[in-house]
Amino acid sequence: MNTRTMIGRALSVLAIAAAPALGQPAAEDGTQRYNPEFKVDLAWNRYYDLEQVEDAMRRIAEAHPQYVELRSIGKSIQGRDIWIVIVNNPETGAHDEKPAMYIDGSIHANEIQATEVVLYSLWYLVEKQGINERLTELLNNYSFYFVPVVSPDGRAYWFEKANSPNSSRHNQRSIDNDRDGLFDEDPYDDLDGDGSITQMWRQRDGGGFRRNPDDPRRFERVGPGERSDWEYLGGEGLDNDGDGRINEDGPFGDDMNRNWPGDWQPTYVQFGAGPYPLSSPETRAVGEFVLAHPNIAGAQSYHNTGGMILRGPGVAYRESLYPSADDRVYDRIAQVGAQQLPYYRDWVIYKDLYGVHGGEVTWFAESLGVISFTNELWRNTKRYQGEAQAETEDQRWLWRDHMVFGDEFSEYTEVEHPEYGTVLVGGTNRWGSRSTPPFLLEEEAHRNFAFTMFHARHMPLLRFGRVEMDRIAPDTYRVDVAVRNERVIPTRTANAQRNRIGANDLLLFESDDATLAAAGRLSNWRDRQMDEVRFEPERIQVASGVPGEGEVIYRFIVEGEANDAFTLTYQADKARTISKTFRLGTKTEAGPEPLAP
Repeated sequence: MNTRTMIGRALSVLAIAAAPALGQPAAEDGTQRYNPEFKVDLAWNRYYDLEQVEDAMRRIAEAHPQYVELRSIGKSIQGRDIWIVIVNNPETGAHDEKPAMYIDGSIHANEIQATEVVLYSLWYLVEKQGINERLTELLNNYSFYFVPVVSPDGRAYWFEKANSPNSSRHNQRSIDNDRDGLFDEDPYDDLDGDGSITQMWRQRDGGGFRRNPDDPRRFERVGPGERSDWEYLGGEGLDNDGDGRINEDGPFGDDMNRNWPGDWQPTYVQFGAGPYPLSSPETRAVGEFVLAHPNIAGAQSYHNTGGMILRGPGVAYRESLYPSADDRVYDRIAQVGAQQLPYYRDWVIYKDLYGVHGGEVTWFAESLGVISFTNELWRNTKRYQGEAQAETEDQRWLWRDHMVFGDEFSEYTEVEHPEYGTVLVGGTNRWGSRSTPPFLLEEEAHRNFAFTMFHARHMPLLRFGRVEMDRIAPDTYRVDVAVRNERVIPTRTANAQRNRIGANDLLLFESDDATLAAAGRLSNWRDRQMDEVRFEPERIQVASGVPGEGEVIYRFIVEGEANDAFTLTYQADKARTISKTFRLGTKTEAGPEPLAP
């Protein structure tokens, strides 16, 4: 099957009207369906600090108590709650009895729009219940676990203190970054008081730079032999500990996206990994919740920046943990994502970006057998809505001056520096890169929400399919039954099968009347010989699970009289349990048409 056909088939899924929602009639008023009155009024053209994010979560939970549970799963290093929002329709089953989608943001707290995207996803999903048929059906079949802020200490610090676009990436564990025996003694210094850590320049002959005569805000590097009179001093700040370096030992500790058990490596291999896997209380809280919920069948983590739909592996030697069958699942989902998210690229972490040990989504994929993605939000080339290419310097200044009206740039201010004398402080501020511009934030959030809902919709959905029943001897019947998966993600990924991750699926036979004489698997409906289950045929271990958009077929030899009843039940960690009662001697059920290849 070629790529265009796969994309077309996947997109066609989006166009299929859902069945009427269970207990939730869809709105008949087209205006209400497309433009409803939301119970929680939130603006999506702005950013929220930690307190405002927590308030929004509480308001959503209070407005939708039938769907939303707000739960603290642990405390951060500084004692802040790590909130998870469980979203489920209990009328169709408990949240932990359905396949669940796990969604988080702000493991790196400076990647701020990740929180807004997760918060928007939570808000939009619950606000559309009973109004939008497809989102209502989604919550009937699946549950969702949202963690808008994995690093609450980091988000609080980013909003409350002066930062650059790249600072507050790590958690707030105190470590001796410069190995002088002191902790956090040389943090950032906001010399001009603008709330951002910008750049410092001083006049010095031969400094390597000059100011543009037409626009003195621009510093230009000069070529060999050309006159220069300005020197770049790096980031704004002071040498508080007298070691010759500026801002090198602030309150930043571990990179929590290097702290997960899957392929974790110590700091001499990968900086920021922490002393041991899940050493951060924040990652431990998330990890313990995830391990306690094996029903999680899909995972999504939001970061920035660069416009990427990333999948594992994080390093080349983990390639074997992504068998071709799993790669096909990733392709089916990501290829649609590339249509939903213009300017985003479908990339493999180690091949197309850089090597990562101990990453969160690779832990989900490699250690837990969960189909998982990281989306790197925003890409500067999207500013111009044209071809994805590198920005020119003129385009950057056009954007700063005429699109965001100077909000991403701090004008230069003269400051007396104790070491350098008179310096200029200013330039691109904390909003000047990485963050989605506020007026484009809602679009960014909605497109990523749509991608993740597409991913969620393809978590396993099982039902019994074709059934054939024949009397092969007096009081003895042959019963062939298919269990079908109507979605793309299998109940057990190929990696989970190969490496024996998690519990096997189970197919159970129960009857008060009939007796099970034998059972086994068929390779197809024409197979005349079954692969017999020799031990406990009434409790079949299905190690392979049910493939995506496929089926497994089992044969049961059942002894009993006509009309005796027996029940088949299929259980899987990552699918809802299905059960059906059959009666011996009843008419064969042809079942639905075979699934397309």
